[in-house]
Amino acid sequence: MTAKRLCRAAAVVLSIAAGASKACAGAEIPVISRQISDFRIGSSETKFGPLEFLGGLEMVSSKALFGSLSSIRFRPDQKHFVVVLDTGQWLTGSIERDAKSRLSGLSNVEITPMKNRSGRSFEGKGQMDAEGLAFDADRVLVSFEQIHRVDIYPDPGFAESGAIGTLPILIPRKMLSDNRGIETIAVAPETSPLKGGVVIVSERGLDSEGNRMAAILSGPLKGLFSVKRDGSFDATDGAFLPNGDLLLLERRFNMAEGIGMRLRRIKCADIRPGAVVDGELLLEGDFNSQIDNMEGLDAFQAADGTTHIIMVSDDNHSILQRNLMLEFRLTE
Repeated sequence: MTAKRLCRAAAVVLSIAAGASKACAGAEIPVISRQISDFRIGSSETKFGPLEFLGGLEMVSSKALFGSLSSIRFRPDQKHFVVVLDTGQWLTGSIERDAKSRLSGLSNVEITPMKNRSGRSFEGKGQMDAEGLAFDADRVLVSFEQIHRVDIYPDPGFAESGAIGTLPILIPRKMLSDNRGIETIAVAPETSPLKGGVVIVSERGLDSEGNRMAAILSGPLKGLFSVKRDGSFDATDGAFLPNGDLLLLERRFNMAEGIGMRLRRIKCADIRPGAVVDGELLLEGDFNSQIDNMEGLDAFQAADGTTHIIMVSDDNHSILQRNLMLEFRLTE
């Protein structure tokens, strides 16, 4: 084949590939959901301290990209959501509810490759290992591990755009291991003492006292603080309540102790530079509960004024794990 024909053939191949890529990017993904009615396996109990279990979903899809849910944030309508996958993808969609207002499925699910500040997408976790997600006015903030950073995307338009900036993370990168980086990013309410500050918490970046390193990246209280580490649980996501308290999701996932998850509430007044914060334990689950590798969390105020909490799990694209979505109501 002549060089000219080789160029033509290559152009055809590239054109076909580009068309296939464009067709896949943002294409609707079919998701099949099974409702979960009990949090404790085999028990009809719904009250767990200040939380009431409202139901959940186990989700599967014929599309290989679906899975690895790392963080979730809901839009103000409490129906549409954005998720980041640790494989470097955006996942958007809507939740559906049945006649009793219980979670019944997902609709309009689309998956789109994320782009870095150079406008490039990458396969695998090395470059785009997205772990945390937060809405901040007209920006979407995403925390990444391995290449530890917080990138800024425009909102609307995040799915089509490359990152348009980055935030200094304050935590020394040498304190963050490749796969134990910034799992949690959340934006405090403007009415709280943090005045809309961006907060990050590392999964297992430990200070000299063995506590998790964290930081307030903006606002009047900008600076470093720590979150007390208890046992083998690691922080995986967080969300602020309307009153400014921080909900922190933690998970345990090892062969010796098995699977576990916890939800803690940290008082907003305790979050300040130099502090070591702990928190009230709201919920704990283990192998007797409908949990998996719980990684994502969001909280919102429902139409009736109560606070709802939704958590999702990361199946790591493993046949031994599940994609779950669980919903609770904070009854206090």
